[in-house]
Amino acid sequence: MAGRAPHGSNQPPKVIVKKIYIEGHGGHHGGAWKVAYADFVTAMMAFFLLMWLLGATNEKQRKALADYFAPNLVNFKASSAGSTGLFGGASITDLDNYPHKAQQTGTKSMTVPVDAMGGAQVGTGAKGSLKDKSKMAEDKSNFDKISKQVSKAMAGNPKLQKLATHVKFVQTRDGMRIDLVDNADYSMFALGTTQFAPEADQLMALIAESIRGLENPVMIRGHTDSLAYQSPTGMNNWLLSSSRAEATRQRLAQGGLANNRVDRIEGVADREPMIADNPADPRNRRVSITLLYRSSLTGGR
Repeated sequence: MAGRAPHGSNQPPKVIVKKIYIEGHGGHHGGAWKVAYADFVTAMMAFFLLMWLLGATNEKQRKALADYFAPNLVNFKASSAGSTGLFGGASITDLDNYPHKAQQTGTKSMTVPVDAMGGAQVGTGAKGSLKDKSKMAEDKSNFDKISKQVSKAMAGNPKLQKLATHVKFVQTRDGMRIDLVDNADYSMFALGTTQFAPEADQLMALIAESIRGLENPVMIRGHTDSLAYQSPTGMNNWLLSSSRAEATRQRLAQGGLANNRVDRIEGVADREPMIADNPADPRNRRVSITLLYRSSLTGGR
């Protein structure tokens, strides 16, 4: 501040500079310590949550948690049963990695093999024969007897001996499937028709006689190779396969198979080839007769 000069004096006024020092509380640091403290508390909360999860879960559940954060495994399980759940097919409360919520997808009875250790509820339901071990064992025993009976009868018949390699007995999840398979040298049906060859007709009579005394439902499925017809609006592989399945049902009925034993017949054309690498292979032409387990998934009895 400048003072007044003395009267009558040419001396310049005095300049007085007053400096005031104010001690800062916080200054440029501001509230940074609060942010650091909040980060610390958050980290501690996450740590205690981790400790709680490790203590409250078992080894399988911890593996499911770890798999959830592994991108490759998440992608691998993207289309698995129950994949809409948090753990990509597994949950903390479920056995066997199967869903327990109504909005989740996946059918346990369709995706767990019969003989697998699939938990207490594997099978077709409370009254399903797949849960009735004694009935299932009886069916398997009957299937084994039929396969041996048919094979022995074919071996003792000169006309049927050459068909021995054309008949296959296959145990499946639904029952026993009898495949009547063509090859390049022999066809069960006249080419492009539903007319049985003479030996194949005798074979159908033998099969009908063998299975007519059982109670098991029967499913019949017709297959063709991939060789196409010229006109898709006329005869085609869909019509031919279903017609051959129906012809097989009629022949079994003539042999004594009760009509109420037939669960369903299907024609799948060339969509399920036996020789997948060559859909045109004549061995893809076949008729499958499946003896279903009683009260099985497909039989429904």
